[in-house]
Amino acid sequence: MAERKNLKVLVVDDEQDIIEILTYNLRKEGYEVATATDGVEAVKIASRFLPDVILLDIMMPNQDGVETCRQIREIEELQHAFIVFLTARSEEYSEVAAFEVGADDYINKPIKPRALLSRIAALFRREIKKEQEVSKISVRDLVIDRSSYTINKAGTTLVLPKKEFELLYFLAKNPNIVFSRDDLLQNIWGSDVYVLARTVDVHIRKVREKIGDDYITTVKGVGYKFEQN
Repeated sequence: MAERKNLKVLVVDDEQDIIEILTYNLRKEGYEVATATDGVEAVKIASRFLPDVILLDIMMPNQDGVETCRQIREIEELQHAFIVFLTARSEEYSEVAAFEVGADDYINKPIKPRALLSRIAALFRREIKKEQEVSKISVRDLVIDRSSYTINKAGTTLVLPKKEFELLYFLAKNPNIVFSRDDLLQNIWGSDVYVLARTVDVHIRKVREKIGDDYITTVKGVGYKFEQN
């Protein structure tokens, strides 16, 4: 992992006091910080600044955080940036929507700066651990390459969003083993992140849409497994 002083964070919120307190604490920890006050501005700044982490409010003027996240994930250079939602909303559908468009974490306001910094550090720790794993897995007509976050299926290159890729990679790395939704949440999103079990179902569905239905099997009442043969 790069030195913390070389890591960039984009803070996006329409409340100036939140921007100020997060910027102060992040810079104190050595992060380079840029800020935006609405979603449209955030996409423009993100495309130039290329942050490693984006702290993104959901309820903002001009464009909400969910749509902003979706647009950011379409920028090739930002597909693997960490996106952490900061929100005062507690409805289940808001959380599901956030993870559907590629969020890595979801934190309810009011924000505690020290806890937030800890969550960011945990994201990088998990990334280091994953980088140490075997980089390429070949199963039937799939080649899953973790070094480039790409999938080659019968000669065609596919690019999956980060969490979809990690879910597929984990299942393929452990073929013919049934994992519960809780197992997958723990291994893909980590114990520091609270994620609804439904999020796993959504990601599995999206992976199947891209690679086909004959790789990941649903074991009713238990969970999912990757079929090696």
